[in-house]
Amino acid sequence: MTDTLPRIGWIGLGIMGSPMSENLIEAGYPVSGYTLEQAKLDRLAAAGGTAAGSVAEAVREADVIITMVPASPQVEAIAYGAEGVLAHARPGALLIDMSSITPRTSIDLAEAAAEKGIRVLDAPVSGGEAGAVEAALSIMVGGDRADFDAARPVFEALGRTIAHCGPHGSGQTVKAANQLIVAVNLQACAEAVVFLEKSGVELAAALDVLGGGLAGSTVLARKRDNFLRRNYAPGFRVDLHHKDMGIVTDAARAVGAALPVGTAVAGLIGSLRAQGDGGLDHSALLRGVERLSGRQPTRGEG
Repeated sequence: MTDTLPRIGWIGLGIMGSPMSENLIEAGYPVSGYTLEQAKLDRLAAAGGTAAGSVAEAVREADVIITMVPASPQVEAIAYGAEGVLAHARPGALLIDMSSITPRTSIDLAEAAAEKGIRVLDAPVSGGEAGAVEAALSIMVGGDRADFDAARPVFEALGRTIAHCGPHGSGQTVKAANQLIVAVNLQACAEAVVFLEKSGVELAAALDVLGGGLAGSTVLARKRDNFLRRNYAPGFRVDLHHKDMGIVTDAARAVGAALPVGTAVAGLIGSLRAQGDGGLDHSALLRGVERLSGRQPTRGEG
């Protein structure tokens, strides 16, 4: 990369992708973006980006291509084929996939891209919608160290904690571990909330004091109001966490790592989804605990 900021081709303008691309625009990067929804393209244009009419148009002149889509099938759909990224990105371009997908998908993509002279990093993120909006994401990166070093200024416009974790697929492996920890933490918080309320404790005060001690966590701090207000407007949907728990349980099985608690929580997330709550924020694990405790779950605003 030169002193001139690289041109960014951005694919995927969802809950995370839109604010992330806008942070790059605010940092001075020229961003050409593509997604399926016209309203999100209009939002990108209003923020100062360029709305592209296709994947090919978004990536053709880009120095750095960033993809942020839900899962492995979507990454494969936009990467491969006659209309995909690999067919239209210029040799030497850097493709950064920030989606949360399987490590194997990331490794396969890097190998296919190398045949086209395109460099690849897998760089999934943690921090949810709030982290995306605040440019405070944690970014875990797999790939060549030289490519990571070249991309660091881009990452610094998007997040605060940025780490090179190893070769291709390593970022996705760390993200899988992240999602395991978040899921177990959310479930523990949800169980504590129901326990506290059924015991007649003032919940807001209890969460404050728990947050100030060893039980405190980013999950509890970020989701405190969700639990108090029963507000499950999606910052990260149950459907996506269900997908991520499939990734971590499969990856752990492949390396022979036991996940006794994680497997149980994966089942609870799957149950929540089966009961129609897949579109809610993953803090809605509280609804599952309420049902198991003989309560009718309630929903607040959002």
